[in-house]
Amino acid sequence: MSKTALLFPGQGAQHVGMGKRLCAQYPSAKALFDKAAEILGYDLAQLCFEGPAEELDSTIYSQPALFVCSLAALEKLRADSAEVVLGCDMAAGLSLGEYTALVFAGAMSFEDGLKVVQRRGQAMQAAADATPSGMVSILLLDREQVQKVCDEASAHGPIQIANYLCPGNIVVSGENAACVRAAELAEAAGGRAVPLAVAGAFHTPIMKPADEQLAEALRNTEIRTPEIPVVSNVDADIHMDPEEIRNILIQQVLQPVRWEDSIRRMMSEGVTEFYEVGPGKVLKGLMKRIDRKAAITTVNDSFEE
Repeated sequence: MSKTALLFPGQGAQHVGMGKRLCAQYPSAKALFDKAAEILGYDLAQLCFEGPAEELDSTIYSQPALFVCSLAALEKLRADSAEVVLGCDMAAGLSLGEYTALVFAGAMSFEDGLKVVQRRGQAMQAAADATPSGMVSILLLDREQVQKVCDEASAHGPIQIANYLCPGNIVVSGENAACVRAAELAEAAGGRAVPLAVAGAFHTPIMKPADEQLAEALRNTEIRTPEIPVVSNVDADIHMDPEEIRNILIQQVLQPVRWEDSIRRMMSEGVTEFYEVGPGKVLKGLMKRIDRKAAITTVNDSFEE
């Protein structure tokens, strides 16, 4: 019997205007933004709807913004296709999106999830400010080739694979000089290197002590057993124990995102239909590189499906 999974996007999917149409047409989506303003202490809706883009793109604001916008898109799906939400078998989220997936799965409340995501964004921004660093997407090379690039570039500073997104799209993170060298080596090996507009080297030890600050926030957060399995970024495995989930979220800040492996794990469990719930269509693009035949529907603020 075929299964369904919901997927939630991560940082980088944000854009000015996201969520505006959802709030105009779905009162339950607007209610999330109203509640978010109370928790965050600023008008998230105005930032998402009107920008400025530079502020929305900063880690401190983009993480809460994507979390709330993705859950607002979930309200659209819940209203228009309740059977999809009620019949969903599994969930996953890319990096930040894992928190959205856990809230959807009932492991965390919206309020607690948003508070932790806000703290996560602040901690990761502080870690990025402490060490000039970045991320580079390397296209057209396989995992072994990208690992070799990192090994050679590490002579210029710490650098490692941060995101295994899909075949031919692997992201590396490291200090700026190492990122520049990695880009040169990737191009020389026949690949293509695209520097990403992010604050720092996410999903590497450069993010310390963000993991410790996140651990402190999670220590005071109630985590329940998920109602459906959520596949973890860190090991592409399913964790149902609340303490395991807490620990895996802390590790996620410093460990690579195994997105391709996560999708393949879901497929091995019988998932044949996916829904990307949240801004943009990044996950749909990755899915087509993982399995061109996979059925995936986008549910987002532009109402494209």
